[in-house]
Amino acid sequence: MSSTGPGANSGKIEEVESIVIRFAGDSGDGMQLTGTELTRAVALSGNDIATFPDFPAEIRAPAGTTYGVSGFQLQFSSSEIFTPGDAAGVLITMNPAALRTNLSTLEPGGLLIVDSGAFKKRNLQLSGYEVSPLEDDSLSGYQLIPVDMTRAVTVALKGSGLSPGDVQRCRNFFALGLVFWLYGRDEKREVESIRAKFRARPEVAEANVKAFKAGHAYGETTEAFKSRYHVPAADLEPGEYRNVTGNEALATGLVAAALLADRRMVYASYPITPASDILHYLAAHQRYPVTTFQAEDEIAAVTAAIGASFGGAIGVTGTSGPGFALKQEGVGLAVMAELPLVLIDVQRGGPSTGLPTKPEQGDLLQAIFGRNSESPVAVIAPARPSECFDMAIEAVRLATQHMCPVVLLSDNTLANGAEPWRLPEISDLAPIEPGFRTDAETFAPYLRDPDTLARPWAPPGTPGFEHRIGGLEKQDVTGDVSYDPANHGHMNAMRAAKIAKIADRLPPVDVYGDAEGDLLLVGFGGTYGALRQAAQSLRGEGHRVGHAQLRYLNPLQSDIDEVLRRYRRVLIPELNPGQLRMLLRARTLLDLEGLNKVDGTPFMVREVVEAARRLIGPAAAKELRA
Repeated sequence: MSSTGPGANSGKIEEVESIVIRFAGDSGDGMQLTGTELTRAVALSGNDIATFPDFPAEIRAPAGTTYGVSGFQLQFSSSEIFTPGDAAGVLITMNPAALRTNLSTLEPGGLLIVDSGAFKKRNLQLSGYEVSPLEDDSLSGYQLIPVDMTRAVTVALKGSGLSPGDVQRCRNFFALGLVFWLYGRDEKREVESIRAKFRARPEVAEANVKAFKAGHAYGETTEAFKSRYHVPAADLEPGEYRNVTGNEALATGLVAAALLADRRMVYASYPITPASDILHYLAAHQRYPVTTFQAEDEIAAVTAAIGASFGGAIGVTGTSGPGFALKQEGVGLAVMAELPLVLIDVQRGGPSTGLPTKPEQGDLLQAIFGRNSESPVAVIAPARPSECFDMAIEAVRLATQHMCPVVLLSDNTLANGAEPWRLPEISDLAPIEPGFRTDAETFAPYLRDPDTLARPWAPPGTPGFEHRIGGLEKQDVTGDVSYDPANHGHMNAMRAAKIAKIADRLPPVDVYGDAEGDLLLVGFGGTYGALRQAAQSLRGEGHRVGHAQLRYLNPLQSDIDEVLRRYRRVLIPELNPGQLRMLLRARTLLDLEGLNKVDGTPFMVREVVEAARRLIGPAAAKELRA
């Protein structure tokens, strides 16, 4: 059913607090670029933003099939937000397959804009439609706006010299132009951005500009829309901001850590989704003390990073779950040699190849226990895309000060999600002291610092610091190979105690909301947004609810037991069958509740809220009414 009414060119503009828009189309339709361009525009307008790119797993799925659909969801707001939204208020689909796979993400009564020109017989068949949904009443529950973008772009680019296929690849900019008009974004600034982005191919740049302007002009002349919409700028903390994804923030944080430590950083990695962007980003920043190495496999990558650390550089490697499994023997070597190593695991759906472009949090137990024998490592996890910068620095600081491997658990939600990042003041970033041993007369390879239990970091080639490392057990202090049972037991205990002592320098658990009460929501990683917004909603209903997103997973913060015991119930939502809940139950012996899903999608706020209400129960609701 088409929306009718006075044309938007009548001047009606409706002010709204936030908008959730989802673009969906074939993997070749440029949905990620379209979403990224809109994200940049709303960020420049001062809105708070949160994004969720939804990539297909198939690299070259047949065009028009449901396997190749790519999506990008964006929420922008005049107030602080934490998620890209549960459901879209606006869905823009470029073909029938995108409509079929994404219609469930549109809220009832939402605005549905479709490229009606793509609803041809062949595309309908590929997507499983027997009858075009534009011709029956199956879409009557939405505000349907059919726009023949295929024809409009063909007309706009007549005489451009581009092939018919290249002409149709400009449809995404037609859709973007229409959205810019609908939400009052700066048309001129976007034209400059398009020309800058495609400056290597001026003919493509001008074609995209024409398509963009055609979409904008369509909005100005059509009478299909009842209103245009305005989202005021958010009241953000003063400062200089940029839009950043989690992977960009991680890479930037690693560069900053190298500068703070005044050491060269060596990033050795084998390409794997969704961690590859970190390698790509760092490779473009080699004017800083950064060396990137694309290894032939995951084992070569981790051992190259260990070799860099032995040589006195900051050794870092990055991967995702399957690659992390391959690296584990190397991580065990770093545990035995007691060398600093940062290992970034950007989690994705598994097992095996699994769902390489979908979010999951299934690697927590692998990170803590995934090696043979007793091989303790530190494990930390950022909670927001922008926070990846700080936690990358923290990972390097922990690794170099405690002479141990540190696993930084990111996930697909963080890696590709974006939000505004307030650039830090350089003076606020504390230096990292590598702690190289300088006194050769008292040097011994495993003579430990009494505060941290860390052995000295002594790069080879330093006179008087000759020593050897390897995977065989070492004699304490001397570092000689040792088969003595008592020494092996002692060294196992020392390596475990060294990781445990990290807790001495960790801050208290950060709790948002009520410090005690009905319910505490506990999570880690990319579930932060859904949990924080759920806690806000529940507190708005009058419930006494807190939210703790754990950044330190091994060791846990010392006050975790005390914090959990302050609440009548504890709910732990995680994108796995209950790994964090298992760890916290073992630690506290408390009866903790879980909310678990392993379906390749992030938590919706409503899922967390509904589960929390069931736990809080009718008794608390009765007290609230009283």
